[in-house]
Order: sequence, then structure tokens, then C-alpha cells
Amino acid sequence: MSTRSETVELVTDETARNLARAGLFAALVGAFAYVTFPNPVSPVSVTLQVLGVFLAGVYLGPVWGGVALVFYLVAGALGAPVFQGGTGGFGALVGQTGGYLLSYPVAAALVGGVVHRGRTLRDPRTVRPVLLVAAMVLGTVVIYAAGVLGLVVVLSLTPTEAVAVGAVAFLPAEALKMAAAVGIVRSDVVSAADR
Repeated sequence: MSTRSETVELVTDETARNLARAGLFAALVGAFAYVTFPNPVSPVSVTLQVLGVFLAGVYLGPVWGGVALVFYLVAGALGAPVFQGGTGGFGALVGQTGGYLLSYPVAAALVGGVVHRGRTLRDPRTVRPVLLVAAMVLGTVVIYAAGVLGLVVVLSLTPTEAVAVGAVAFLPAEALKMAAAVGIVRSDVVSAADR
């Protein structure tokens, strides 16, 4: 009697690669959360997390970029010290930074969708800088709309106060993050030309 065995691939190699890449970008956003600068006109500090959100969307696309940020939120909610300044726990998702945090998967998916013009990934090095900036501006609008709403609910600020301290106060920092993201993508073009 002979026995025959067949293997069944439960997860494709491509899915495994995408999961690993999503995990790496989640870790990158968590590392960026440790880089904080106090904002003198806001109860929320400036971090580099949004730069990670931009890069996840640009490099992973709308699906896996969003998944990467879901991984990030789940890790933080479970207590991993990946939120602003190395904090963790579910409380951050319902605190003064909760609106910003909860918007990250949507913002990454939106950035990825605009950059890649849908779900099919294209080489980010071929994307014009103006399209990269437009995608990041849309992502920023989503992040700050949710962040401002969170400040209204959690801190009982008026909408005008929340916009002033929760969005307008951060615009210079966001412009620098956008410039950095474009620089990273464009530097990849230069390094690709050298290969």
C-alpha cells in the first residue's frame, strides 16, 4: 500500500511577503512615534508617525498600507509601546490622540490609492512628485479631520479651538514630513539609476 501526500499552500509567497512588509512598516511607524517634539500651541506633540503613514501608503499601496497601520494600532492597543513617546494601551485610542491614531489606516489606504491609481501597485519611483504631494495632502486632511473631531469629543474643545490647536498648529511640521517622504521616494530613483 502506498501513501501519497500533497502539500497545500495556505498562504502564498506573495501574501507572506506582503505580511512581512506590512509588519515592517508598522514597526517603522512605531519607531517614528519615539521622535517627538512639543508643540507650544497644542496639547498634542509633533511626532514622525505621519511620515510612516505616508511611506506605508506609497510603498505598500492601498490594501497593504492600510493593513500595516491596522497592525500598528492592534500592537499598540495590546500594550506594545508604539504610540507617542513610547506609550501603549487601549487608552491611547480613546484619549486626546485617538482620533489621529484611528485615522492612520484610512489615510495610508487613501495615499496608496492615489499614488497607485487603484489597488494595482506601480513603481513609486515613476510617480510624479506633484501626485505624491497631492496624495499626502489628502491623507493629512483625513488624519487632521479625525484628530480634530477627537479633540472636540475628548477635551470638550469648540470646533474652532480644536482646528487651531489640533490641525493648524501642525501644518509646518506636516509640510516637512511631506518633503521628507518625497525626498525618500525620489532618492530611491537616484539609487535605482546607479544600480
